[in-house]
Amino acid sequence: MSEKKVYDLRFALELLKSISGQLVETDVEIDPMGELSGVYRHVGAGGTVMRPTKEGPAMIFNNIKGHEGARVAIGLLASRKRVGYLLECAPEKLGTLLKDSVTNPIPPVVIPNERAKCQEVVYLAADTDFDIRKLVPAPTNTLEDAGPYITLGMCYASNPETGESDVTIHRMCFQSKDEISIFLQPGARHIGYFRELAEAKGEPLPISISIGVDPAIEIASCFEPPTTPLGYDELQAAGAIRKQPVEMVKCLTINEKAIANAEYVIEGEILPNKRIREDVNSNTGKAMPEFPGYCGPANPELPIIKVKSVTTRKNPIMQTCIGPSEEHVSMAGIPTEASILSMVDKAMPGKLQNVYCASSGGGKYIAVMQFKKSVPSDEGRQRQAALLAFSAFAELKHVFLLDEDVDCFDINDVMWAMTTRFQANLDMIPIPGVQCHPLDPSNQPSYSESIRAGGVACKAIFDCTVPFDQKKRFERAKFMDVDPKKWLPDLF
Repeated sequence: MSEKKVYDLRFALELLKSISGQLVETDVEIDPMGELSGVYRHVGAGGTVMRPTKEGPAMIFNNIKGHEGARVAIGLLASRKRVGYLLECAPEKLGTLLKDSVTNPIPPVVIPNERAKCQEVVYLAADTDFDIRKLVPAPTNTLEDAGPYITLGMCYASNPETGESDVTIHRMCFQSKDEISIFLQPGARHIGYFRELAEAKGEPLPISISIGVDPAIEIASCFEPPTTPLGYDELQAAGAIRKQPVEMVKCLTINEKAIANAEYVIEGEILPNKRIREDVNSNTGKAMPEFPGYCGPANPELPIIKVKSVTTRKNPIMQTCIGPSEEHVSMAGIPTEASILSMVDKAMPGKLQNVYCASSGGGKYIAVMQFKKSVPSDEGRQRQAALLAFSAFAELKHVFLLDEDVDCFDINDVMWAMTTRFQANLDMIPIPGVQCHPLDPSNQPSYSESIRAGGVACKAIFDCTVPFDQKKRFERAKFMDVDPKKWLPDLF
């Protein structure tokens, strides 16, 4: 393995090249319109992508049709094991790493423009030949998509009243040579609130979009309230992960900052009182594949980012992901695990051993919680822990509760516990009529007349823990604990 520290995309790729089976690349020409994602689906997408797919290596495409000299990297975070390599942490401890990063923040710093790698090359929207669609090789995941999408853009903007900043990831589609639509889910992201404040004054909101950055930033940017409340800049958590501040730089054409070592930075403004139909160029009625595994419906009206400039590193690398892939599971799921661990530990210290936001839930819909009952009075507290998770994360749909002898990261082991330690009439607790996630197509009135409004549906707890007074009856067979390396050193 490389001894170099990861602090940007290029060092991340160098690290993965040094680890067998973690990165592949090709010089064969690829069409970013559907073909690139179609290939990576087979190589390593995983997640909720339609089968056949699998978890595999990250990939670099070195020959992009219509974009001479451009490269596209995909799948860096599409494996929990690989995220562990990139964040220098055991995969099963990633939730704890992120939990600790929030409580030990290291604020970002601003460096001089002349030191910023992201501004080595500058393209101004005022130039007559400026066209963002030609400058940034953003793929179109399926032939039905509304257009090319930025899927891993670190959006950075500030509260126009307080100056507090935030970084988040949003769905952004190229609509013209200098316009990008942005989907801001109501109440879910701080930048949406900043836009509302600016629009109320009739003012544009400056925004930078940094693409191709340190994976620690991509993971940290996916924290949500209440873990990172309004006013908390998630770049502080990324700094804590790396034990050094994230370097920022002042933008050239707007009053905002960007990530200094990004491969691409798009500078622009969210226009007040201007909207665009998301699929205005495709008319398919669809946006792009989302994390539940379905194509999200095109939004009839979205805010518009008016692009002012694009700045890049020399020979920049575009980074992208497939919406329903394991990459989304890592980015959305691990911060949620960290948040649940933190919340439950405050209420009942030492009881929650670990959490896994499983691939089958896209990192958002399912939480598998490993709970330790130590004394008779712990009985029932496992269900309280599940309710705490639900209270904070409306997107969660199902919580599976396990004993400490069940591996929460192994879904076969989870299903074993559900088969041998669960009775549906006793241990399934439905919670109807609560806020769920609107992208789940079963959370709609058309699915059942019992669902009163879109997204207001039913959550459930699956308590697969053994009653405390019966633990002796449910002891697993105990095998000798030996190190197999003595017999098979090359395999282990």
